[in-house]
Amino acid sequence: MKVAILMGSKSDYPLLEKTEKTLKTFGVVYETRIISAHRTPKVAEEFATNAEANGFEVIICAAGKAAHLAGVIAGLSPLPVIGLPIKASALEGMDALLATVQMPKGVPVATVAIDGAENAAILAVQIMSVKYPELRRAMKLYKENMEREIIETDKEFGNR
Repeated sequence: MKVAILMGSKSDYPLLEKTEKTLKTFGVVYETRIISAHRTPKVAEEFATNAEANGFEVIICAAGKAAHLAGVIAGLSPLPVIGLPIKASALEGMDALLATVQMPKGVPVATVAIDGAENAAILAVQIMSVKYPELRRAMKLYKENMEREIIETDKEFGNR
């Protein structure tokens, strides 16, 4: 169970700490790297073409603005790629969202919400839970706990 977390810039890291924390709660091993589709394309290619051999099972790519990282990685790797658009420009992340989600036929990128760091990790866990029964059990428990928390919050909120 190993996930790659790639970011286009170090400035994305504060958001990606949430991704790391979420993966950690499920006991998933991860490696976080700074790889730019535009500024380090050779590094991106090397990473993507060797990701499977290096034991990764899912790749999360976070990028803002032009946000081509997920698409480049998806074009080079057979592994599932999750795009995490980052709010990093005057366009409030819409540019990154569209760049991430608008992929050509044959090169899908599963895309979560703008700044959806936790959901990127949750989706990675759900994808891997097809192979790892312990992750499926943990995901079911996670959802049960989430439901319980909402029900409890509703009771505390009362009839207003």
